[in-house]
Amino acid sequence: MLCAGLTAYAALQKTNPRPGNWVVVSGAGGGVGHLAVQLAAKAFGQRVIGIDQSAKRNVTRDSGAEEFIDVAQSSGDMVAEVKKITGGLGAHAVIVCAASNAAYAQGVELLRPGGTLVGVGMPGGEPIPIATARPSLMAQNELKITGSILGNQQDAKAVLELAARGIISLHYKTKRLEDLTQVFQDMKKGSLVGRVVIDLQD
Repeated sequence: MLCAGLTAYAALQKTNPRPGNWVVVSGAGGGVGHLAVQLAAKAFGQRVIGIDQSAKRNVTRDSGAEEFIDVAQSSGDMVAEVKKITGGLGAHAVIVCAASNAAYAQGVELLRPGGTLVGVGMPGGEPIPIATARPSLMAQNELKITGSILGNQQDAKAVLELAARGIISLHYKTKRLEDLTQVFQDMKKGSLVGRVVIDLQD
């Protein structure tokens, strides 16, 4: 909770969350993502659209997402679907938990005027600017792009209280150290659901 939970909570706080607002969580079935979905839906009363691999549909829905979009869809189809779900306007906020440059590029296009994109996931390889962050679009729609890595002590207390009340819970699997290579392979493929805890005991 003090890692993924705190990261998700701090990212949502950057969006000025309000009940009923639409928020898209990209990477919604991952370690940070499924907690961001829970916090948005269950703690802040927001309406969540989760985006991830089809294998993560169930954990995303179980976490509180009202809608799920398979990341395998084309970018244009995804934008059209989000616009349709949100009454033609787009999301109030997009939280990018996926470590994907494409997710950042899609995220900007999913925002309504005045919307906020929060970057959490860190793509590997050579740094690439957000392709769709065109000055004209940013200015005309008054969009905001910000980043978030961790919260503060007050945020940590709030996350622990929500966990103690059973409002948020962690979806995880325990693996042995010899399974670590497979865990990284699953992460690379995007098929890892929730978080993995490595058991170092015999």
